[in-house]
Amino acid sequence: MRRGRIALAVLAAAGAAVAAFAPAAGAQMTEGQAFFTQRLLDDPQTSRNVAELLRGEGFVDRSVAFRDLTGDKKPEALVRVQSGGAAGTVAIYVFSTDTGRRGSGLQAVFRSQKLYRGFTTVDDEGVLSYATARYAPGNALCCPAMLQETSLRWDDRRHRFVIGRRTEAPGPVVPAA
Repeated sequence: MRRGRIALAVLAAAGAAVAAFAPAAGAQMTEGQAFFTQRLLDDPQTSRNVAELLRGEGFVDRSVAFRDLTGDKKPEALVRVQSGGAAGTVAIYVFSTDTGRRGSGLQAVFRSQKLYRGFTTVDDEGVLSYATARYAPGNALCCPAMLQETSLRWDDRRHRFVIGRRTEAPGPVVPAA
């Protein structure tokens, strides 16, 4: 059942990403978008590709999610970077004050910066999972050969996310018309 949920989410994200998340021509960024865009641009660990995208057609998704992902009873910010085109979500970041260093302030404690048509989920226990499409030569945009899903868990001792599980499943099959 999980594979079906992943496939459906990838298709939904793919179809809606450009229309739902792309800012309308002349639209202003929300305060949250502007705040996290600047945080990402100021962070030396933000990849050059993501930084260039944020200076061009890409943008921080309007729907920044706030959930307790570290178990410290304070919400973290789950930030997605959209390509502004068919690639959809190309990077995700988790910002937290739970860094293990007193007075460190809000920092990115997780980043995945090489996604393509990615999407995220957070379950009822606060477990963050993300998935990305893996295409083979000749695959249509709708139908990647594989979907790779990664579930993260918080390592409280090291104050960082670690991979809890990584799985791959065949991509969605769209019936011929």
